[in-house]
Amino acid sequence: MVFGQEITLTTKGFSDIKNITKQVELIVNQSKIKNGLVGVFAVGSTASISTIEYEPALVEDVRDQLEEFVSSRKPTRHSQTWGDDNGFSHIRATIMGPGITVPLSDGEMILGTWQQIVVIDHDNRQRSRRVFVQVMGE
Repeated sequence: MVFGQEITLTTKGFSDIKNITKQVELIVNQSKIKNGLVGVFAVGSTASISTIEYEPALVEDVRDQLEEFVSSRKPTRHSQTWGDDNGFSHIRATIMGPGITVPLSDGEMILGTWQQIVVIDHDNRQRSRRVFVQVMGE
């Protein structure tokens, strides 16, 4: 069986990190699938899905490290070509990837005690983000 549903949320950009664990759990429960896989995918080329211990200090640490790895101030050919100054956001999203797969057992996602699912919006402006969640199994 396959069940899919979309989450929509508003983000601030510049690697804004939003915890979507509860929304994903709700979709898993609605699916009535007990064992299988949960795919979580950011729709768009400037956002990522990952897991993190979602607490304020670590969220800021991740944002700081992303800025250090791929600076929003460094010029990119993409930004020069398109004039949108968001080349850095495409690079960050490419490095992190658009999605994750989480195992599902007895109706529960297999996540660590402090592990939450997050969407990271790397773009250079506020956006309405779409995340597609697909539950597959039995």
